[in-house]
Amino acid sequence: MTRPRAYGTLTTVDGRPALRFELDVPYPVERVWRAVSVPAELEQFFPAAAPWTPVSGEEIDLGGPVLTVTEASPPHRLEWTFAGQPQSFALSDQGDGCRLVFTHVIDDLPAAQTATGWECYLSRLEPHLAGVHRTEAEAHEHWIEIHDLYAEKFGVDPEPGRAWAAANLGGGAG
Repeated sequence: MTRPRAYGTLTTVDGRPALRFELDVPYPVERVWRAVSVPAELEQFFPAAAPWTPVSGEEIDLGGPVLTVTEASPPHRLEWTFAGQPQSFALSDQGDGCRLVFTHVIDDLPAAQTATGWECYLSRLEPHLAGVHRTEAEAHEHWIEIHDLYAEKFGVDPEPGRAWAAANLGGGAG
C-alpha cells in the first residue's frame, strides 16, 4: 500500500449517515461485477461473502441477521440490507476501466472505525482483480494511521478506535 489516505466520505442516504467510497479500477465493469457478485471472488477481498445468487428479493439466513438482496441489476448495481443497514455496489464505465461506488448506511456505528475497516477491505479489490492475493493482515497494516485520518476528517475522537484496534488487531495495526 502506498501512503495511507482516507478516501471515503461521510454523507447521508435517506436522512441516515452513510459511508461512500469511490474507486476507479482499471478493469471492465463486467469483470468487476463478477468480483462483487460471485461469492468465491467476493470473499477474496470483502469481510464476508454471502452464499447468494444474487437476485432481487433473495434472502440469506446467515445464522443471525438475514441478508436481503434489494436490487441486482447486472452488471451495474447490487444492493442489499444486512442488520437493517443498506449496502451497495454501483458500477459504471470509466474510460477503459470501471468506477465502483460502495455505500454503507451506518446509523450508529462509529464512523471513523467503520470507514477504516471498509478502506482496508476495499484495498484488496484491485490486487484480487490482478490475480494477487492481499491478506487481511497486509490490508490492515496501516489501520491506525488510516483511522486517525478518518477521525480528523470526520471530527471525532480517535481514542475509541485506537482502543478497538489494540484489542482486536494487536501489534499489526500501526
